[in-house]
Amino acid sequence: MQVLLILLVIAAGMGLSVEAGLLGPLGSKVGDLWATFSIFGVGAALTFLLMLFFSPRNSASFFSQPSWTLLGGVLGPVYVIILTVVTPAIGIAMTMIGILAGQVFKSLVIDHYGLLGTARRKIDNKRIIALVFIIAALILVAQG
Repeated sequence: MQVLLILLVIAAGMGLSVEAGLLGPLGSKVGDLWATFSIFGVGAALTFLLMLFFSPRNSASFFSQPSWTLLGGVLGPVYVIILTVVTPAIGIAMTMIGILAGQVFKSLVIDHYGLLGTARRKIDNKRIIALVFIIAALILVAQG
């Protein structure tokens, strides 16, 4: 089961690269904010349809959750705007490796301290080595 989940997140990562490739040209034609809006508008409509048919009806109220948990709603558009602006300038590979480096670094910190309600997973040498390899990839792609 874990292998299937890993393959699923790899596929999602591939989707982000495609999204970055689509956003750059769209942003140059209609504007960066309109391109971002299109991504979230289509995504919101699709999510709404999925909620109608597949969302459990007995789950906790969305409005009873702590307000800090809604920060993802702010971070998502910021991320997409950055993708839209940066990808045409530095390319998809550089953008994605930079994003990956930031994600892994921050994920290690969040895991290590058990932030945002997650379980603690201590930073060990293997995780640090993985981060070093990602930074090395970033440097190599930047020089290429």
